[in-house]
Amino acid sequence: MLLRASKRNVSHLPPPLVLVLIYAGLILMGILALKLPWATTAPITWSDAAFTATSAVTVTGLAVVDTGAGFTFFGQLILTLLIQLGGLGLMSFAVLILSMLGLPVGFTHHLYLREDLNQTSATDLLKLTRMILRVVLLFELIGAVLLALVFVPEFGWGQGIWDAIFHSVSAFNNAGFALFPDSLSRWVGDPLINLTIPLLFILGGIGFTVASDVWRHKTWRRFSLHTKLMLLGTALLLILPTLAFAAMEWGNPATLGPLHWPAKLWASWFQAASTRTAGFNTIDLAGLNDATTLMLMVLMVIGAGSTSTGGGIKVTTFIVLLLATIAFFRRHQNIDVFGRRLGTDQVMKVLALTMVSLFLILLSLFAMLLFHEGAFLDLAFETVSAFATVGTSRGVTGDFDTVGRIVVMFIMFVGRVGPLTLGFLLATRRTKRISYPAGTVYLG
Repeated sequence: MLLRASKRNVSHLPPPLVLVLIYAGLILMGILALKLPWATTAPITWSDAAFTATSAVTVTGLAVVDTGAGFTFFGQLILTLLIQLGGLGLMSFAVLILSMLGLPVGFTHHLYLREDLNQTSATDLLKLTRMILRVVLLFELIGAVLLALVFVPEFGWGQGIWDAIFHSVSAFNNAGFALFPDSLSRWVGDPLINLTIPLLFILGGIGFTVASDVWRHKTWRRFSLHTKLMLLGTALLLILPTLAFAAMEWGNPATLGPLHWPAKLWASWFQAASTRTAGFNTIDLAGLNDATTLMLMVLMVIGAGSTSTGGGIKVTTFIVLLLATIAFFRRHQNIDVFGRRLGTDQVMKVLALTMVSLFLILLSLFAMLLFHEGAFLDLAFETVSAFATVGTSRGVTGDFDTVGRIVVMFIMFVGRVGPLTLGFLLATRRTKRISYPAGTVYLG
Protein backbone atom coordinates (compact mmCIF):
# COMPACT_ATOMS: atom_id res chain seq x y z
CA MET A 1 0.00 0.00 0.00
CA LEU A 2 2.82 2.39 0.88
CA LEU A 3 4.58 1.61 -2.42
CA ARG A 4 1.42 2.30 -4.40
CA ALA A 5 0.83 5.53 -2.51
CA SER A 6 4.39 6.68 -3.14
CA LYS A 7 4.04 5.88 -6.84
CA ARG A 8 0.84 7.91 -7.00
CA ASN A 9 2.53 10.84 -5.27
CA VAL A 10 5.54 10.72 -7.59
CA SER A 11 3.37 10.47 -10.67
CA HIS A 12 1.66 13.75 -9.73
CA LEU A 13 4.96 15.61 -9.54
CA PRO A 14 5.88 17.76 -12.56
CA PRO A 15 8.42 15.98 -14.79
CA PRO A 16 11.00 18.81 -14.42
CA LEU A 17 10.86 18.48 -10.63
CA VAL A 18 11.30 14.71 -10.84
CA LEU A 19 14.38 15.15 -13.02
CA VAL A 20 15.84 17.68 -10.59
CA LEU A 21 15.30 15.24 -7.71
CA ILE A 22 16.78 12.35 -9.68
CA TYR A 23 19.94 14.25 -10.56
CA ALA A 24 20.25 15.51 -6.99
CA GLY A 25 19.87 11.93 -5.75
CA LEU A 26 22.61 10.71 -8.09
CA ILE A 27 24.93 13.45 -6.84
CA LEU A 28 24.23 12.41 -3.25
CA MET A 29 25.03 8.77 -4.03
CA GLY A 30 28.19 9.91 -5.80
CA ILE A 31 29.29 11.87 -2.74
CA LEU A 32 28.83 8.85 -0.48
CA ALA A 33 30.67 6.57 -2.94
CA LEU A 34 33.62 8.95 -3.31
CA LYS A 35 33.96 9.23 0.48
CA LEU A 36 34.53 5.49 0.79
CA PRO A 37 38.10 4.83 2.01
CA TRP A 38 38.94 2.63 -0.99
CA ALA A 39 37.82 5.29 -3.49
CA THR A 40 40.70 7.70 -2.81
CA THR A 41 44.43 7.40 -2.30
CA ALA A 42 44.17 9.77 0.68
CA PRO A 43 41.15 10.96 2.67
CA ILE A 44 39.23 13.83 1.06
CA THR A 45 36.81 16.26 2.66
CA TRP A 46 33.04 16.20 2.20
CA SER A 47 33.43 19.44 0.26
CA ASP A 48 35.88 17.76 -2.16
CA ALA A 49 33.55 14.79 -2.61
CA ALA A 50 30.49 16.99 -3.15
CA PHE A 51 32.25 19.20 -5.70
CA THR A 52 33.67 16.24 -7.61
CA ALA A 53 30.36 14.32 -7.67
CA THR A 54 28.46 17.41 -8.83
CA SER A 55 31.03 18.10 -11.53
CA ALA A 56 30.86 14.48 -12.74
CA VAL A 57 27.06 14.17 -12.81
CA THR A 58 26.71 17.53 -14.55
CA VAL A 59 29.51 16.45 -16.96
CA THR A 60 31.40 19.67 -16.27
CA GLY A 61 34.94 18.56 -15.49
CA LEU A 62 35.99 21.23 -13.00
CA ALA A 63 38.12 19.50 -10.36
CA VAL A 64 39.46 20.27 -6.90
CA VAL A 65 41.14 16.85 -6.57
CA ASP A 66 43.69 15.46 -9.03
CA THR A 67 41.59 12.77 -10.74
CA GLY A 68 44.54 10.55 -11.66
CA ALA A 69 46.51 10.82 -8.41
CA GLY A 70 43.72 11.44 -5.88
CA PHE A 71 41.38 8.59 -6.79
CA THR A 72 42.00 4.85 -6.89
CA PHE A 73 40.82 2.66 -9.76
CA PHE A 74 37.55 2.17 -7.86
CA GLY A 75 37.13 5.92 -7.43
CA GLN A 76 37.85 6.53 -11.11
CA LEU A 77 35.32 3.81 -11.97
CA ILE A 78 32.71 5.61 -9.85
CA LEU A 79 33.49 8.86 -11.70
CA THR A 80 33.13 7.09 -15.04
CA LEU A 81 29.70 5.78 -14.03
CA LEU A 82 28.58 9.20 -12.79
CA ILE A 83 29.76 10.80 -16.04
CA GLN A 84 27.97 8.21 -18.16
CA LEU A 85 24.70 8.49 -16.24
CA GLY A 86 24.83 12.26 -16.02
CA GLY A 87 25.81 12.76 -19.65
CA LEU A 88 23.22 10.55 -21.29
CA GLY A 89 20.42 11.18 -18.81
CA LEU A 90 19.16 8.98 -16.02
CA MET A 91 15.71 8.56 -17.51
CA SER A 92 17.25 7.21 -20.72
CA PHE A 93 18.92 4.44 -18.73
CA ALA A 94 15.82 3.76 -16.66
CA VAL A 95 13.61 3.39 -19.74
CA LEU A 96 16.20 1.22 -21.47
CA ILE A 97 16.37 -1.13 -18.47
CA LEU A 98 12.57 -1.35 -18.28
CA SER A 99 12.26 -2.11 -21.98
CA MET A 100 15.06 -4.71 -21.90
CA LEU A 101 13.36 -6.47 -18.97
CA GLY A 102 10.10 -6.50 -20.91
CA LEU A 103 8.39 -4.21 -18.40
CA PRO A 104 5.85 -1.64 -19.62
CA VAL A 105 7.00 1.98 -20.01
CA GLY A 106 4.06 4.09 -18.90
CA PHE A 107 2.94 7.52 -19.96
CA THR A 108 4.52 9.11 -16.86
CA HIS A 109 7.91 7.65 -17.76
CA HIS A 110 7.47 9.04 -21.27
CA LEU A 111 6.90 12.50 -19.82
CA TYR A 112 10.03 12.27 -17.67
CA LEU A 113 12.03 10.99 -20.62
CA ARG A 114 10.71 13.80 -22.82
CA GLU A 115 11.96 16.37 -20.31
CA ASP A 116 15.31 14.60 -19.89
CA LEU A 117 15.89 14.50 -23.66
CA ASN A 118 14.54 18.03 -24.17
CA GLN A 119 11.89 16.88 -26.62
CA THR A 120 8.57 18.55 -27.40
CA SER A 121 6.76 15.28 -28.17
CA ALA A 122 6.57 11.99 -26.29
CA THR A 123 6.25 9.91 -29.46
CA ASP A 124 9.09 7.67 -30.70
CA LEU A 125 11.04 8.28 -27.48
CA LEU A 126 11.76 4.58 -26.97
CA LYS A 127 13.16 4.30 -30.47
CA LEU A 128 15.30 7.40 -29.89
CA THR A 129 16.51 6.05 -26.55
CA ARG A 130 17.57 2.69 -28.01
CA MET A 131 19.34 4.50 -30.82
CA ILE A 132 21.16 6.64 -28.26
CA LEU A 133 22.49 3.57 -26.46
CA ARG A 134 23.75 1.98 -29.68
CA VAL A 135 25.45 5.20 -30.80
CA VAL A 136 27.05 5.76 -27.40
CA LEU A 137 28.47 2.26 -27.04
CA LEU A 138 29.73 2.20 -30.63
CA PHE A 139 31.54 5.54 -30.54
CA GLU A 140 32.94 5.07 -27.04
CA LEU A 141 34.32 1.67 -28.07
CA ILE A 142 35.88 3.06 -31.25
CA GLY A 143 37.31 6.00 -29.29
CA ALA A 144 38.82 3.69 -26.65
CA VAL A 145 40.49 1.54 -29.31
CA LEU A 146 42.03 4.58 -31.02
CA LEU A 147 43.19 6.14 -27.75
CA ALA A 148 44.71 2.81 -26.69
CA LEU A 149 47.10 3.13 -29.64
CA VAL A 150 48.61 6.13 -27.83
CA PHE A 151 48.22 5.19 -24.16
CA VAL A 152 49.18 1.48 -24.23
CA PRO A 153 52.70 1.99 -25.69
CA GLU A 154 53.33 4.74 -23.14
CA PHE A 155 51.74 3.31 -19.96
CA GLY A 156 51.49 -0.44 -20.58
CA TRP A 157 48.50 -2.67 -21.29
CA GLY A 158 46.55 -2.42 -18.02
CA GLN A 159 46.92 1.30 -17.34
CA GLY A 160 46.85 2.20 -21.02
CA ILE A 161 43.56 0.41 -21.71
CA TRP A 162 41.92 1.95 -18.64
CA ASP A 163 43.18 5.43 -19.59
CA ALA A 164 41.75 4.92 -23.08
CA ILE A 165 38.33 3.82 -21.74
CA PHE A 166 38.14 6.62 -19.16
CA HIS A 167 39.05 9.39 -21.61
CA SER A 168 36.77 7.98 -24.31
CA VAL A 169 33.77 8.05 -21.94
CA SER A 170 34.77 11.45 -20.59
CA ALA A 171 35.19 12.89 -24.10
CA PHE A 172 31.98 11.52 -25.63
CA ASN A 173 29.97 12.78 -22.66
CA ASN A 174 31.69 16.18 -22.91
CA ALA A 175 32.84 15.84 -19.29
CA GLY A 176 36.43 17.05 -19.59
CA PHE A 177 37.78 14.88 -16.76
CA ALA A 178 41.35 13.72 -17.43
CA LEU A 179 43.67 11.44 -15.50
CA PHE A 180 46.64 13.75 -15.99
CA PRO A 181 47.25 16.97 -14.00
CA ASP A 182 47.87 19.00 -17.18
CA SER A 183 44.83 17.50 -18.96
CA LEU A 184 46.14 16.44 -22.40
CA SER A 185 48.91 19.03 -22.75
CA ARG A 186 51.67 16.46 -23.23
CA TRP A 187 50.03 15.41 -26.51
CA VAL A 188 49.58 18.95 -27.86
CA GLY A 189 51.07 17.94 -31.22
CA ASP A 190 49.86 14.33 -31.42
CA PRO A 191 47.54 13.95 -34.44
CA LEU A 192 45.69 10.89 -33.08
CA ILE A 193 44.82 12.56 -29.76
CA ASN A 194 43.91 15.82 -31.51
CA LEU A 195 41.54 14.00 -33.86
CA THR A 196 40.03 11.27 -31.65
CA ILE A 197 39.18 13.34 -28.56
CA PRO A 198 37.58 16.24 -30.50
CA LEU A 199 35.62 13.88 -32.76
CA LEU A 200 34.25 12.13 -29.68
CA PHE A 201 33.01 15.27 -27.98
CA ILE A 202 31.78 16.78 -31.26
CA LEU A 203 29.72 13.65 -31.95
CA GLY A 204 28.48 13.61 -28.37
CA GLY A 205 27.68 17.31 -28.46
CA ILE A 206 25.93 17.47 -31.82
CA GLY A 207 22.79 15.89 -30.41
CA PHE A 208 21.19 12.46 -30.64
CA THR A 209 18.26 13.69 -32.72
CA VAL A 210 20.72 14.96 -35.32
CA ALA A 211 22.58 11.66 -35.29
CA SER A 212 19.29 9.77 -35.73
CA ASP A 213 18.21 12.06 -38.58
CA VAL A 214 21.53 11.71 -40.41
CA TRP A 215 21.50 7.93 -39.94
CA ARG A 216 17.98 7.56 -41.33
CA HIS A 217 17.95 10.04 -44.21
CA LYS A 218 21.63 10.40 -45.21
CA THR A 219 20.96 13.26 -47.67
CA TRP A 220 20.94 16.98 -46.91
CA ARG A 221 17.64 17.57 -48.71
CA ARG A 222 15.78 15.14 -46.44
CA PHE A 223 17.28 16.39 -43.18
CA SER A 224 15.02 18.20 -40.73
CA LEU A 225 15.38 21.94 -40.17
CA HIS A 226 16.96 21.32 -36.78
CA THR A 227 19.59 19.00 -38.29
CA LYS A 228 20.47 21.47 -41.04
CA LEU A 229 20.86 24.36 -38.60
CA MET A 230 22.85 22.23 -36.18
CA LEU A 231 25.27 20.88 -38.80
CA LEU A 232 25.84 24.27 -40.41
CA GLY A 233 26.19 26.05 -37.09
CA THR A 234 28.61 23.43 -35.72
CA ALA A 235 30.81 23.65 -38.82
CA LEU A 236 31.04 27.44 -38.61
CA LEU A 237 31.67 27.34 -34.85
CA LEU A 238 34.56 24.95 -35.43
CA ILE A 239 36.23 26.65 -38.39
CA LEU A 240 35.97 30.33 -37.49
CA PRO A 241 37.14 30.05 -33.83
CA THR A 242 40.06 27.83 -34.89
CA LEU A 243 41.30 30.50 -37.31
CA ALA A 244 40.66 33.28 -34.77
CA PHE A 245 42.45 31.39 -31.97
CA ALA A 246 45.50 30.79 -34.15
CA ALA A 247 45.60 34.43 -35.27
CA MET A 248 45.34 35.83 -31.71
CA GLU A 249 47.66 33.35 -29.96
CA TRP A 250 50.25 32.51 -32.65
CA GLY A 251 53.06 34.55 -31.11
CA ASN A 252 51.96 34.39 -27.44
CA PRO A 253 54.95 32.97 -25.50
CA ALA A 254 52.60 31.58 -22.82
CA THR A 255 50.51 29.48 -25.23
CA LEU A 256 51.30 28.83 -28.92
CA GLY A 257 54.55 30.79 -29.14
CA PRO A 258 57.03 28.03 -28.21
CA LEU A 259 55.36 25.36 -30.40
CA HIS A 260 56.23 24.39 -33.96
CA TRP A 261 53.66 25.43 -36.56
CA PRO A 262 51.96 21.97 -36.90
CA ALA A 263 51.48 21.85 -33.11
CA LYS A 264 50.18 25.42 -33.19
CA LEU A 265 47.50 24.41 -35.67
CA TRP A 266 46.58 21.30 -33.70
CA ALA A 267 46.37 23.33 -30.46
CA SER A 268 44.23 26.01 -32.10
CA TRP A 269 41.83 23.38 -33.43
CA PHE A 270 41.68 21.52 -30.12
CA GLN A 271 41.00 24.57 -27.91
CA ALA A 272 38.44 26.07 -30.29
CA ALA A 273 36.54 22.76 -30.44
CA SER A 274 36.89 21.79 -26.79
CA THR A 275 35.94 25.09 -25.21
CA ARG A 276 32.36 25.01 -26.49
CA THR A 277 31.48 21.75 -24.75
CA ALA A 278 34.20 19.42 -23.55
CA GLY A 279 36.66 21.03 -21.13
CA PHE A 280 39.88 19.32 -22.17
CA ASN A 281 42.90 21.48 -22.96
CA THR A 282 46.34 20.97 -24.52
CA ILE A 283 47.82 24.36 -23.53
CA ASP A 284 47.76 26.48 -20.37
CA LEU A 285 44.56 28.53 -20.59
CA ALA A 286 45.77 30.91 -17.87
CA GLY A 287 48.26 32.33 -20.39
CA LEU A 288 45.66 33.30 -22.99
CA ASN A 289 45.27 36.88 -24.16
CA ASP A 290 42.21 38.68 -22.80
CA ALA A 291 40.60 38.86 -26.25
CA THR A 292 41.01 35.11 -26.74
CA THR A 293 39.59 34.45 -23.27
CA LEU A 294 36.50 36.52 -24.09
CA MET A 295 36.01 34.61 -27.35
CA LEU A 296 36.19 31.30 -25.50
CA MET A 297 33.63 32.53 -22.96
CA VAL A 298 31.21 33.36 -25.78
CA LEU A 299 31.75 29.89 -27.25
CA MET A 300 31.05 28.31 -23.87
CA VAL A 301 27.76 30.20 -23.54
CA ILE A 302 26.70 29.00 -27.01
CA GLY A 303 27.52 25.41 -26.09
CA ALA A 304 26.52 22.24 -27.92
CA GLY A 305 23.29 20.83 -29.39
CA SER A 306 19.94 19.87 -27.88
CA THR A 307 19.56 16.25 -26.70
CA SER A 308 23.33 16.08 -26.45
CA THR A 309 25.85 15.54 -23.68
CA GLY A 310 26.96 19.19 -23.87
CA GLY A 311 25.70 22.34 -22.15
CA GLY A 312 25.27 26.02 -22.94
CA ILE A 313 22.22 27.74 -24.41
CA LYS A 314 22.66 25.42 -27.47
CA VAL A 315 23.80 26.15 -31.01
CA THR A 316 20.28 26.27 -32.46
CA THR A 317 19.23 28.78 -29.79
CA PHE A 318 22.08 31.05 -30.86
CA ILE A 319 21.18 30.65 -34.53
CA VAL A 320 17.50 31.48 -33.94
CA LEU A 321 18.57 34.61 -32.05
CA LEU A 322 20.66 35.68 -35.04
CA LEU A 323 17.85 34.89 -37.46
CA ALA A 324 15.35 36.86 -35.37
CA THR A 325 17.72 39.84 -35.30
CA ILE A 326 18.23 39.70 -39.06
CA ALA A 327 14.48 39.41 -39.64
CA PHE A 328 13.89 42.49 -37.48
CA PHE A 329 16.38 44.65 -39.36
CA ARG A 330 14.95 43.48 -42.67
CA ARG A 331 11.45 44.33 -41.45
CA HIS A 332 10.26 40.77 -41.91
CA GLN A 333 7.30 39.61 -39.85
CA ASN A 334 8.36 35.95 -39.94
CA ILE A 335 11.59 33.95 -39.71
CA ASP A 336 12.05 31.75 -42.77
CA VAL A 337 15.07 29.46 -43.18
CA PHE A 338 15.72 26.46 -45.46
CA GLY A 339 12.16 26.62 -46.76
CA ARG A 340 10.63 26.43 -43.28
CA ARG A 341 9.05 29.03 -40.98
CA LEU A 342 9.86 29.27 -37.29
CA GLY A 343 6.90 29.76 -35.00
CA THR A 344 6.53 32.59 -32.51
CA ASP A 345 6.52 30.10 -29.63
CA GLN A 346 10.01 28.91 -30.60
CA VAL A 347 11.33 32.47 -30.72
CA MET A 348 9.78 33.19 -27.31
CA LYS A 349 11.35 30.06 -25.85
CA VAL A 350 14.74 31.09 -27.22
CA LEU A 351 14.42 34.57 -25.72
CA ALA A 352 13.33 33.14 -22.35
CA LEU A 353 16.18 30.62 -22.30
CA THR A 354 18.77 33.25 -23.20
CA MET A 355 17.54 35.77 -20.64
CA VAL A 356 17.35 33.19 -17.84
CA SER A 357 20.83 31.94 -18.73
CA LEU A 358 22.40 35.40 -18.78
CA PHE A 359 20.66 36.30 -15.52
CA LEU A 360 21.97 33.17 -13.81
CA ILE A 361 25.50 33.76 -15.10
CA LEU A 362 25.53 37.39 -13.91
CA LEU A 363 23.94 36.50 -10.56
CA SER A 364 26.48 33.72 -9.97
CA LEU A 365 29.37 35.95 -11.02
CA PHE A 366 28.16 38.64 -8.62
CA ALA A 367 28.07 36.07 -5.80
CA MET A 368 31.57 34.90 -6.69
CA LEU A 369 32.93 38.45 -6.67
CA LEU A 370 31.11 39.20 -3.42
CA PHE A 371 32.46 36.23 -1.46
CA HIS A 372 35.69 35.36 -3.24
CA GLU A 373 38.65 37.58 -4.03
CA GLY A 374 40.35 37.04 -7.36
CA ALA A 375 40.97 38.38 -10.84
CA PHE A 376 37.69 39.37 -12.49
CA LEU A 377 38.46 37.63 -15.79
CA ASP A 378 39.43 34.37 -14.06
CA LEU A 379 36.24 34.32 -11.98
CA ALA A 380 34.08 35.25 -14.98
CA PHE A 381 35.70 32.48 -17.03
CA GLU A 382 35.13 29.95 -14.24
CA THR A 383 31.49 30.99 -13.80
CA VAL A 384 30.67 30.72 -17.50
CA SER A 385 32.51 27.40 -17.70
CA ALA A 386 30.47 26.04 -14.80
CA PHE A 387 27.13 27.19 -16.22
CA ALA A 388 27.88 25.79 -19.68
CA THR A 389 29.13 22.55 -18.02
CA VAL A 390 32.34 22.90 -20.02
CA GLY A 391 34.95 22.48 -17.30
CA THR A 392 37.79 24.55 -18.75
CA SER A 393 39.58 26.57 -16.11
CA ARG A 394 42.30 29.19 -15.80
CA GLY A 395 43.63 27.37 -12.74
CA VAL A 396 41.60 28.98 -9.96
CA THR A 397 39.17 26.15 -9.15
CA GLY A 398 41.28 24.86 -6.27
CA ASP A 399 41.43 28.34 -4.69
CA PHE A 400 37.71 28.58 -3.98
CA ASP A 401 36.51 28.64 -0.38
CA THR A 402 33.35 26.87 0.78
CA VAL A 403 31.02 29.63 -0.43
CA GLY A 404 32.76 29.77 -3.80
CA ARG A 405 32.40 26.01 -4.22
CA ILE A 406 28.71 26.14 -3.32
CA VAL A 407 28.10 28.83 -5.95
CA VAL A 408 29.99 26.84 -8.60
CA MET A 409 28.16 23.62 -7.70
CA PHE A 410 24.81 25.41 -7.91
CA ILE A 411 25.47 26.87 -11.34
CA MET A 412 26.84 23.53 -12.62
CA PHE A 413 23.65 21.84 -11.48
CA VAL A 414 21.40 24.50 -13.00
CA GLY A 415 23.40 24.41 -16.22
CA ARG A 416 22.83 20.67 -16.50
CA VAL A 417 19.14 20.36 -15.59
CA GLY A 418 18.39 23.41 -17.70
CA PRO A 419 17.33 26.98 -16.87
CA LEU A 420 13.95 26.42 -18.47
CA THR A 421 13.36 23.37 -16.26
CA LEU A 422 13.70 25.54 -13.16
CA GLY A 423 11.61 28.19 -14.88
CA PHE A 424 8.81 25.69 -15.40
CA LEU A 425 8.94 24.80 -11.72
CA LEU A 426 8.52 28.43 -10.66
CA ALA A 427 5.93 29.37 -13.23
CA THR A 428 2.21 28.93 -12.58
CA ARG A 429 0.31 28.24 -15.75
CA ARG A 430 -2.96 30.12 -15.86
CA THR A 431 -5.26 30.75 -18.77
CA LYS A 432 -5.75 34.48 -19.28
CA ARG A 433 -9.43 35.39 -19.25
CA ILE A 434 -8.99 39.08 -19.97
CA SER A 435 -7.74 40.55 -23.23
CA TYR A 436 -6.30 44.08 -23.14
CA PRO A 437 -6.00 46.59 -25.99
CA ALA A 438 -2.64 46.86 -27.69
CA GLY A 439 -0.13 49.32 -26.28
CA THR A 440 3.12 50.84 -27.53
CA VAL A 441 6.49 50.80 -25.79
CA TYR A 442 9.34 52.80 -27.32
CA LEU A 443 12.45 50.64 -27.49
CA GLY A 444 16.08 51.42 -28.29
